[in-house]
Amino acid sequence: MNTELFIARRLVSKRHSANSFSRPIVAVAVGGIAIGLAVMILAVSIVTGFKKEISGKVIGFGAHIQIVNYDNNTSYETLPITQNQDWVGKISGMKGIESINKFIVKAGILKTEDYLHGVVFKGIDRDFNWKFFNQYMVEGDTLVITDSVKSNNVVISQYIANALKLKKGDSFAAYFIQDPPRMRKFTVAGIYNTQLEDLDKLFVFVDIKHLRKLNDWEDDQITGFEIHVDDFSKITEYEKNINRIVGNNFSPDGSMLKVRNISEEYPGIFDWLSLLDINVWVILILMVSVAGFNMVSGLLVIILERVNMIGILKSMGAENFQIEKVFIYISGFLIGKGLIIGNVVGISLCLIQMYTGVITLDPESYYVATVPVNLNFLHILILNAGTMVVTVLMMILPSLIISRISPADSIRFN
Repeated sequence: MNTELFIARRLVSKRHSANSFSRPIVAVAVGGIAIGLAVMILAVSIVTGFKKEISGKVIGFGAHIQIVNYDNNTSYETLPITQNQDWVGKISGMKGIESINKFIVKAGILKTEDYLHGVVFKGIDRDFNWKFFNQYMVEGDTLVITDSVKSNNVVISQYIANALKLKKGDSFAAYFIQDPPRMRKFTVAGIYNTQLEDLDKLFVFVDIKHLRKLNDWEDDQITGFEIHVDDFSKITEYEKNINRIVGNNFSPDGSMLKVRNISEEYPGIFDWLSLLDINVWVILILMVSVAGFNMVSGLLVIILERVNMIGILKSMGAENFQIEKVFIYISGFLIGKGLIIGNVVGISLCLIQMYTGVITLDPESYYVATVPVNLNFLHILILNAGTMVVTVLMMILPSLIISRISPADSIRFN
C-alpha cells in the first residue's frame, strides 16, 4: 500500500478540506492553473490557426514549390522553359507530391469605360487544381480549359470586380505593355474572394494559351511548374529532394532551372507569420510561471496548516522524503483538477469559435473574416504534460520546508 498516496487522498477529500482555512487560497491556485491552461490552449490554437489560414491562402496562389528559369527575376515578365521535361514523371511519383501543373504569368492592365487596374495574369492549363479557389468562389464558375479551343473567360477577385464595377458575364479590355502593345477582350466567368487583399487585387486567371501567344512563345513553352505537397512543415525537405533532380540542370531548350519554395516567393508574409511564434512563447512562459507560483503559494499555505500533522508523522518515525511525497501528491491532485477545468474551458471556447465564428475580424487588416482556430490535440497534450511537469517540479522547493519542521516546533505551533 502506498501510505503517502493514501494520506494525500484523505487530505484533499471534501470531508477533510471543507473547514480548512487554506481552501480559498487553494481554490485560487487551482483557478490560476485552469485559466492559464485555457489561455495557452486558446493562444496556440489561434496562432497556429492564423498561420495555417494565411499560409494556405498564399500557397493557393503560388503552390508550395515552383520550378522556373534560373534567369528569372522578381518581375512578372518571365523567361520561358520547355514543358517537355523528362523529370516531370519522376517528381509526380515522389512520395508526398499531390500535384504538378504548368503556368505562365504576365503583367497587364484591365480597362473598363471608367476605370483602370494593374494586375498579373496567371495562365493555367487543364492540369490546374481548383480545389483551393472552389471554396472561395462567390459568383460564377472556374475556368474550363480545353486543348483545342482558346477560352476568353477569366476568373477575377471580388476586389478587382468592385474596383472596375464588374460582375459575372461582363466583358473588359486588357492591355499588355510590350513592343508592340497588345490588347485582348475577356469575359468574367467567375469571381473569388480569399480576403487576402495583397494577392486578391493582383491575380487574374486566364487560359494559358493567351499568354503563350502574347509572349510569342512556342506551344511547349511556359514560365514554370507549380508543385503542391501534402505537408507544409516538410517543404524544405521536399525542396531539397526536388532540387537534387532538377536544380542546376539544363532544360532541353538550353535554359537552366531553379527550384524555389513559397516562402522565398513571399518572404514578407512568411517572416511576419514567423514572428507570431514569439508571441506564443511569451504567453506560454507567463502562464506557466503564474500557474506555478500560484501553486507554490497554495502549497506553502497547506504546509503551514498541516504543521501539527507533520510533527505527528515525524514523531511516529516518518522520514522527511515520505512526508514531502504526501504534499507532492496533494499538489499533483490539485494541478490535475486545474488542468481538467482548463481543458474544458479552453477546448469549449475553441469549438464555439470554430463552429460559430462569433469573434470577427477586419479582413482588410487580418486577411480573415473571423478568428481562425486550429484545434490540434497533440498540441493540447503537450501543453497539459508541460504544465504538469513544470508545476510539479516547482512544488519540490516549498516541500523541502518540511525537513526544517521538528515535532517540538509543531507542538508549539499548534
